[in-house]
Formats: sequence, structure tokens, C-alpha cells
Amino acid sequence: MAKLYFYYSSMNAGKSTTLLQSSFNYRERGMETMLWTAAIDDRYGQGRIVSRIGLEAQAHLFDAATDLFQSVEARQAETPLSCVLIDEAQFLNTDQVWQLAAVCDRLGIPVLCYGIRTDFQGRLFEGSAALLGLADTLTEIKTICECGRKAIMNLRVDGKGRPIREGEQTEIGGNDRYVALCRRHFVERRSGD
Repeated sequence: MAKLYFYYSSMNAGKSTTLLQSSFNYRERGMETMLWTAAIDDRYGQGRIVSRIGLEAQAHLFDAATDLFQSVEARQAETPLSCVLIDEAQFLNTDQVWQLAAVCDRLGIPVLCYGIRTDFQGRLFEGSAALLGLADTLTEIKTICECGRKAIMNLRVDGKGRPIREGEQTEIGGNDRYVALCRRHFVERRSGD
């Protein structure tokens, strides 16, 4: 039985690296994969999954209107797929998570989703909330805070490293915009100046 997996973490834990390694492992054995990433994230160009350690691959783009089940089913009719991998899964909507569950249940293809769990205010993203509720397997990818403890929060910062407390839930950025912290240091940095 194919399963829906959700690999989650704070920023900079190696999610994209792990996704690309998983895809490589399938392809090395002659199995076809289908990679997806959020259209909103264009830091490295449209349709690219890029890890901080230099791995990269082309990917299909999804936005709020993309029917993932239909797209995967059409691809499966052309070329048998062994796995579907989703980067930036926090940007999925609830309907799309159900579509990915249907890819597993109806098409028999495992789906591996990688994303951050919460935003810069500690609130769940829609896609992450749906995956936490629907995924067969939940796996935390761990990274560390500046103090050495496990980082579970994402602090948004300005160009001078000062915490940003208000704003839109989604603002694309990397190390220049976000710092992964433990909850204690997240709270301290947000409450201080």
C-alpha cells in the first residue's frame, strides 16, 4: 500500500537535500519520480528545487489552482511513476493534500512531502496542518538552534537581523530572512529588541 509521508522541520534543516537524495535513490534504480515545488518560491528560478549544499533538479510547479491528482494521473498514463515528491509542502492547500492522499490510495504511488510546519509567528501553514492530519507517516527532520538545542521555530528578520513580528504569513526567503531557533530563543528574540 502506498503511503503519504510528511517530512517537516524548521528552516534550514535539509528538507530539499533529503528530497533530492530520495529522488536520486529511486532514479538510480531505474524508477521514475515526479518532483513538484511551489510556484511562489522563485528564489532559484521557476521550477527548480535547490538545496543549500548545491544539489538541484527541475520540478513541476504547483499553485492554489493545480489539481495534483489529475496531473499525476496524466503523467502516470505516459510513464509509470514510482514516487511523487513535493517540496515546499506548506504551500499546498487542504484540497491538494486530499488529492495527494488519492494519489496514494487510488493510483498506488507513494507521495513524499517536505515542508516547514509553522510560520514566523508559530502558526501552522494550511498545507502543513492538512498533512499533519492526513499523512500516514510523520517525520521530523531536526536542525539546531544557535544554543545547540533542537530548533522548532522560524524567526523572520529584517536586513539587520532584527525580528519581524507582523506581516503576511508567506514571505519567501532563506538565511537572509529567517533564523531557525528553539522555542525559548524564539520567544526571547521576538520580545526583545
